[in-house]
Amino acid sequence: MFRPLPLSIGLRYTRAKRRNHFISFISVVSILGLVLGVMALITVLSVMNGFERELRDRILGMASHATIQDVNGGLRNWESLKEQVETIDERVLAVAPYVQGEAMLSATGNISGALIRGVDPGAEERVARIGEHMTQGRLGQLEPGAYRIVLGRELAAELRVRVGDSLILMAPQASVSPAGVMPRMRRFEVAGIFEVGMYEYDRGTAFIHLQDAQAVFQTGESVTGLRLRLTDMMRAGVVSREVASQLDGLFRVSDWTRQHANLFRAIQIEKMVMFIILSLIVAVAAFNIVSTLIMLVTDKQGDIAILRTLGLSPSGVMLVFVVQGVVIGAIGILLGSVAGVALALNIDVVVPFIERAMGIEFLAADVYYISDLPSELKASDVFRVGGIAFLLTVVATLFPAWRAARTQPAEALRHD
Repeated sequence: MFRPLPLSIGLRYTRAKRRNHFISFISVVSILGLVLGVMALITVLSVMNGFERELRDRILGMASHATIQDVNGGLRNWESLKEQVETIDERVLAVAPYVQGEAMLSATGNISGALIRGVDPGAEERVARIGEHMTQGRLGQLEPGAYRIVLGRELAAELRVRVGDSLILMAPQASVSPAGVMPRMRRFEVAGIFEVGMYEYDRGTAFIHLQDAQAVFQTGESVTGLRLRLTDMMRAGVVSREVASQLDGLFRVSDWTRQHANLFRAIQIEKMVMFIILSLIVAVAAFNIVSTLIMLVTDKQGDIAILRTLGLSPSGVMLVFVVQGVVIGAIGILLGSVAGVALALNIDVVVPFIERAMGIEFLAADVYYISDLPSELKASDVFRVGGIAFLLTVVATLFPAWRAARTQPAEALRHD
């Protein structure tokens, strides 16, 4: 039962100047520990959120939200299927056909394998953001019959080609000639270079026009599949399966979360592990309050005995010290939350300042594709961290408060 008297006494004890300065010192240490623990936890979670967002944006710069393929091979009547998919569900914003295959690229004596994707430039830019990552040229320069190609930056560097140079594309499909069976080869002109910022794409992907890909890979009028852009990419798996279930025939459905499941699962595991590790810092700081309150209970034995003699119940005595511990914890959590939010929102300013001051570089641009520490602050993380820290603080106050409630007035006053 809540009583105003224990609350007022607990708050008075919190504000009062203590005779024992060591108790005051331990209280300050407990508050500082909570501030640092909560601040670190909020900041690290925000940085992990930022890395996840950055990777997701870079992946979706190349990958579509979902793809639909025929289980038996290429899609033949893909034009009518494309129109059907666009009208069957309002959650589908755009649809683009593609032809995909592996080939060898050769130029200036260098050779490299690559994943070749044949696209319709106009439709492709509606389902992915490859146009935003073009460093040279434009995706729209891919025209049917012109046999032009757009390469990733690392792939272009491997082949040592620039925009305007020519290269040879060798497809695995063979051509029969009087000289025997020969691999299909075609000369392409480099029309552009893109840089997504992920080695997987920049080193191993190239784009050509859809019709050129059909000719090179001998797919006829069929395509490999359809790429979809949806209103809500976080529900790509559910929406794409619902769309495919309404189509005539059997289709293989995939979405960006399944294609990169291992990467995002690893990020989630890292976030969970970091949360647990840094929560231990908060727990240590919270349980420092135990030491503070135990010493305070010992120091206040006489006061407790007098309060019991005046009629304060054991539960009231317990509440006095719970209030004091909670106030100490609340101050630390509040200051830590404010500091954590401020640091997470200004991480792009703080980190460069530390790098300049210490003469070091945390993420070297020549080693890491993500050379800046991204940050995405989520209110849910702040409330979760604050809630867990407050819960630990309350738990930490229970044992000292319980000991105070067991104090016997006669025993406490005997030596006074």
